[in-house]
Amino acid sequence: MVALAREAGNAILTIYSRSDRNAVVDWKADRTPLTEADRASHEVIVAGLRALDPHTPIVSEESDRPVGSELASGAPHWMVDPLDGTKEFLKGTGEFTVNIALIGDGRPLAGVVHAPVLGRTWIGGMDGAERREGNRRERLRVRRIRPDRLGVVASRDHAGPRVKELLERLPGAETVSMGSSLKFCVIAEGKADFYLRDGPTMEWDTAAAQAVLEAAGGGVFTLDGEPLRYTKPDFRNPHFVAVGHLSWNWRELLRGEG
Repeated sequence: MVALAREAGNAILTIYSRSDRNAVVDWKADRTPLTEADRASHEVIVAGLRALDPHTPIVSEESDRPVGSELASGAPHWMVDPLDGTKEFLKGTGEFTVNIALIGDGRPLAGVVHAPVLGRTWIGGMDGAERREGNRRERLRVRRIRPDRLGVVASRDHAGPRVKELLERLPGAETVSMGSSLKFCVIAEGKADFYLRDGPTMEWDTAAAQAVLEAAGGGVFTLDGEPLRYTKPDFRNPHFVAVGHLSWNWRELLRGEG
């Protein structure tokens, strides 16, 4: 998974370095852009996963997705976002990632988030979480939360009204704004504590990063406190929170009590 994510990242960087990288090759039904880089990354990952295991279904943002009985049993399948943060790619911020996850029984079993421009890869699975940068490896663990120094991560392009209201109630909070799955990785690294998403997302947006965060000791939950699950019929996520240390009662914060 790591090798495939990096290979896909290199394919993206080849296009990212070109003067015409902003060329949008198509528009999806939801009016989000599709670039040559999205397609190039998708092709690398799908070919690699099929060579690794031709029998495991692949759910990718950029392909026809299997539905119904093929995934209903909870059998393992791949969940892929070839380029998470296409808008960041088009703006040239570098805050985009390649996401690959293995899903089983409705939950992420392992995940890889690779940031090509940063040259960093975050990995999560049964053996814990780590960040790789070149030949360096660093084990990751969420930090213990201090309510008086809460670190809040916000989406650079998709902060909704509930997020804005939350930040208004926390004038002393340390805030970090960024794009793509990097928001989860900041929490997994122990550099922030909380991320509220009150806008639309799909399963491929979150699966790999959720695996990383959970392996680092954090969690991703729906607003009613249930773990965020996968293999929903339309692959659409409800609103959710990503949190660091699990001893913290984040529900009080959302109710305005924290």
